[in-house]
Amino acid sequence: MSTDPFATLISDSRAFLNTLADNNSKDWFAGHKTTYESQLKSPALALLDTVSASLERQTGQVPSTKLFRPHRDVRFSKDKTPYHLHLHMLWSTPPTGFFFGIGRDYLSVGGGIMGLDKDKLTRWRTLVDGASGTKIASALDDLQASGARMDDAELKRVPAPFDKDHPQAALLKRKSCTVWFDFDESEITKGSLVSQIETAFQKLQPLNQLLSTL
Repeated sequence: MSTDPFATLISDSRAFLNTLADNNSKDWFAGHKTTYESQLKSPALALLDTVSASLERQTGQVPSTKLFRPHRDVRFSKDKTPYHLHLHMLWSTPPTGFFFGIGRDYLSVGGGIMGLDKDKLTRWRTLVDGASGTKIASALDDLQASGARMDDAELKRVPAPFDKDHPQAALLKRKSCTVWFDFDESEITKGSLVSQIETAFQKLQPLNQLLSTL
C-alpha cells in the first residue's frame, strides 16, 4: 500500500472532473460536494502546505497559497456551466508565483508572472530593454531546452517606442511571463507527487528570481 498521501490525487481529481463534465450543474455538485471536499479539496490544501515548506527554503519567502475555487464566473460568458473542469493551485511569492494544475487532459507545473498590470508592464519593458533582458532570455532558453513550454506572446508587434528589431523583441511582445512543464500521469507519479513538483520548481526558481524586481 502506498504511503504517499497524494498518490491518488490526480486519478481521483480526473475521475471527479470527468463525471462533472457530463453533469455540470449546481444540483449535481451539491450532491457530490463531500466527494469533492474529501478527494480533491482536502488533499490539495495539504499539498499546498507541504510544498510551501520546500519553497520557503528555496526562495527565502513564506509563500501564500491558494486553491482556486471550482465555481466559474459566468457573468460575461456565453458558457453558463457553473464549474471549472480543473483543479488549480498557486504558491504566491510576489511578484512571482508557482503553479500546479490538474485537468482532464493535462498536468502542468509552472512558474513566473501570469499577468502584468500597467505599472508592472512598464517595469517589465524597462527590465528586458536593459542588461537583465539577456539574462531572462537565457533563462527562458535553458528552461525550454529542458522541456518547458511558453504560451504565445500576447502582442503581434513590438510596442512603441522600442524598435521592431530590438534584440529582446520576443520578450517586449509579452504581457506575462510564465513557463510550464507538462507531464503525463505515469511520469509525474513515478516518484512522489511532491518530489516531482519540487524538482520542477527548482528548475523554475532562477527565472522567478530574475523577475523578482518587477
